Amino acid sequence: MKTERQKAILHIIEQDIVETQESILEALKNAGFSATQATVSRDIRELGLVKTHDKNGRYRYERATQSEEGASTEKLYTMLNDAVREIDYAGNIVVVKCLPGTAGAVCAAADSMRLPAVVGSLAGDDTLLLVVRSVEQASALVQTLRTFSNE
Repeated sequence: MKTERQKAILHIIEQDIVETQESILEALKNAGFSATQATVSRDIRELGLVKTHDKNGRYRYERATQSEEGASTEKLYTMLNDAVREIDYAGNIVVVKCLPGTAGAVCAAADSMRLPAVVGSLAGDDTLLLVVRSVEQASALVQTLRTFSNE
């Protein structure tokens, strides 16, 4: 069922401009799939979907393209500049506050960089948490990320 649902999600985002997880959930239900918001969120992450701007400036889900590490790095810098409002840390956790609906894309871009100090990441709608190996590395990561954001 999971494979079929994920295929349906890919079909949905390829056929229409889909701006929210709720829209994906509704389209899945219309296609006969039973899913929850949490399931859709996991599917989006597993499929590597990111939110990007289309040519008209609207947000939309699409497949991430990461053909080379340099492209991933550039994408992170662009996302930091466009979507991030605030970056801070508490202990070894870096908190990145983003515009509504963009934390997943920022998270995917950060994950694609495979930063050695980052143990793991978790994104909500507008907040991204990065678990870092040490307080010192968290502080250094915050300073680096702030360099590339409008924060």
